Amino acid sequence: MTFIEFKKLLLDAEITLPKFCALIKVSDKNIQSYKKKGSVPNAIAVIAACFAEFQKNGIEYKPMIEHLKLTKKTKTGGFAKKKTNSKERNSKKRGKA
Repeated sequence: MTFIEFKKLLLDAEITLPKFCALIKVSDKNIQSYKKKGSVPNAIAVIAACFAEFQKNGIEYKPMIEHLKLTKKTKTGGFAKKKTNSKERNSKKRGKA
């Protein structure tokens, strides 16, 4: 699905992009990055299509999603050094790793 088709579905679902992101606990920047790519992942497309269909049929979908108590994922990667215990550090210094 193209990003434009995705945005049209959000309009049909009567939800803004920031509110969509907040509801499904996904970073707004993450979804915006798909604009450059031109398409959205299948899972995001399915969610938007379902929300639009629910809205069309008068089904309150927002309370259902909120009831799932989704949590926003946080990044744990990066360039931080892994913590090692003192024995591992000492053995690496002596060449016993």
